[in-house]
Amino acid sequence: MLGAAFATLALFTSAAQAQAPFVTDDTGVADYHRWHVEVNNEYDILKGSDYPNLRQNTANFKVSFGAFKNIEIGFDNQLLNISTAPNPIYPEAAFGYGDMDLSVKWHISEEKPGSKWPGFGASLNIELPTGDEAEQLGSGVADYYLNGIAQKSLPKHNTARINVGVYFAGNPVTGVVGVRSTRGFVYTAAASLDHDFTSRFDLAAEFAGAGTWNQLLGKGQLQTEIGGHYKLREKLTLDFGFIAGFYRDSPRFAPIIGIEKDF
Repeated sequence: MLGAAFATLALFTSAAQAQAPFVTDDTGVADYHRWHVEVNNEYDILKGSDYPNLRQNTANFKVSFGAFKNIEIGFDNQLLNISTAPNPIYPEAAFGYGDMDLSVKWHISEEKPGSKWPGFGASLNIELPTGDEAEQLGSGVADYYLNGIAQKSLPKHNTARINVGVYFAGNPVTGVVGVRSTRGFVYTAAASLDHDFTSRFDLAAEFAGAGTWNQLLGKGQLQTEIGGHYKLREKLTLDFGFIAGFYRDSPRFAPIIGIEKDF
């Protein structure tokens, strides 16, 4: 699966901290005229409300390129495998590519030493409905998503990150996981706290959620994650995490493993 992702060409920042395997993005972008590649695999144990769907395996791959100073462009896609219980609607497991995502990310400002202000960034994502909706591999709608990012260094090797975003159209569905809405805005929020134990190893905790204004409690998406990164060697990092989900549109739990490489 990893080889297939690289062959097709698959967001951690360029030279230091990174976003994967978390939902919360950081302010960094790929270095100018450099490539950044991410491949990770998430294995979701689904909630009873997703029945007859039982499990979803998502192999995600992303490529980013530093097109300008402080601006990167990228694309990503997922290879999905959705396992189901015997049923007449989806008699066989679904397998195939999901919706393709195109992105632009801007590192707006760097955090200045001694300043109380954080660093800021923003990203715009356009997801094309390339996945087969009948097989649950795609959402069937185009997504337009804007995300704002704030990042602040804290004492004792800690870093806090906060994201706030909105889907102006579409929704954050990947396979059978996520808020499925075709009308109105879908709002997202995420926050993480990261601690650097050494120059090669860090751990972080995260809360992330999504929903619409007219959704009742229990019908949105909320998840927590504990995970981190281990630098195997220069420009090659191992990512790992474990998700616990709440509410209808999140998985029950899911381990994540992946790698990222700068070129």
